[in-house]
Amino acid sequence: MTENPTEHHVISTRDEYLDAVAALEGGVGPIGIDAERASGFTYSQRAYLIQIYRRDAGTFLFDPPAIGDFSELNAALADAVWILHAASQDLACLREVGLDPVRIFDTELAARLLGMPRVGLGTVVEELLGIHLAKEHSAANWSTRPLPEAWLVYAALDVELLPDLFDKMVPMLAESQKTELAEQEFQAVLAKEAKPPRTDPWRKLSGLHSLRGQRNLAVARELWLARDALAQQLDVAPGRLVPDASLVAAARVGPSNKQALANLREFSGRATRTEIDRWWNAISTGLTTSNLPDARVNGDTLPPPRAWAERNPDADLRYKAARTAIATLSEALAIPTENILTPDFLRRVCWAPPAGEDAESIAATLSELGARPWQIEATAQLIADAFVDARQTTPDEVDPAS
Repeated sequence: MTENPTEHHVISTRDEYLDAVAALEGGVGPIGIDAERASGFTYSQRAYLIQIYRRDAGTFLFDPPAIGDFSELNAALADAVWILHAASQDLACLREVGLDPVRIFDTELAARLLGMPRVGLGTVVEELLGIHLAKEHSAANWSTRPLPEAWLVYAALDVELLPDLFDKMVPMLAESQKTELAEQEFQAVLAKEAKPPRTDPWRKLSGLHSLRGQRNLAVARELWLARDALAQQLDVAPGRLVPDASLVAAARVGPSNKQALANLREFSGRATRTEIDRWWNAISTGLTTSNLPDARVNGDTLPPPRAWAERNPDADLRYKAARTAIATLSEALAIPTENILTPDFLRRVCWAPPAGEDAESIAATLSELGARPWQIEATAQLIADAFVDARQTTPDEVDPAS
């Protein structure tokens, strides 16, 4: 634990950073590491605080914007296991500053594989260590400077307990014969590539589905692009400048002039009046452009399963049979269904199964989709058997509630 729990120091100078690197390199065992961002407050997803704890070294709180590059620390800790909770949430911002682990232990994933009903850090700590961990600062604006002492206490405790969780969970995984499963899951998190940027990111506007017509969509697109450019320039979360609902309302009405836009009751937000010229220029562009967006985008997204019975009855039967088989396996292994097999993988193999629909071809398809070896071994034959059952079932025999 921290030597003085009532006073936490944030490391922000090069000399302090190098001293911390030396201390952590001389520590013992795995490290507990966490990062705090300012999601919902800033445009960037960078880390604004990085906490690390290692036994015989202590707890260190780093200011990433001030330090910049952490390559020396990464080299010093290359041989250690890095313990994180929900690693997929933090790896990108850690890698951004040069912290790229070789081996991880994800306590959230471990909790899922162990069948714990709730896997939040506070719940897992309380159940396994008997310690109540307050989470009141998890959604704070960590770009704040200076950081309040109460926030630093919270941040330090998050990592100081991770090695103790590790000590509890490693034998639990071994006893339940899930060590190899966990290793494959941890490696998959490390190896997962970042999603490519969306082709039309403006289409993620909340409420966009309520707009009718390509011209309205063009106005929404131009408003989104204008807001995104300003948000990036100011490093402010876009929704804090102008809410999605305001952009969609303006796109729906299509005001005829700047004053009409300013008078639009639904067009509100901290930047609606100060940047009125920006928004009006965006609307004008949307109202006059010849580059009109398609009303619908054809992607590789499958229709929702509730529509399968009408659109692809055979796929519907396959999916319901396979999902039931996976649910049974989930109970037997005490692992959530979504961790036994990614739901999208199951839907895809059911919607368009490989030729033959046998276990070998299903295994190959699951592998191409990204399923782990243990998942394929556990589910390929199960799915193939479910497909056989589905071929022998008529739609009238399927429970509508399933």
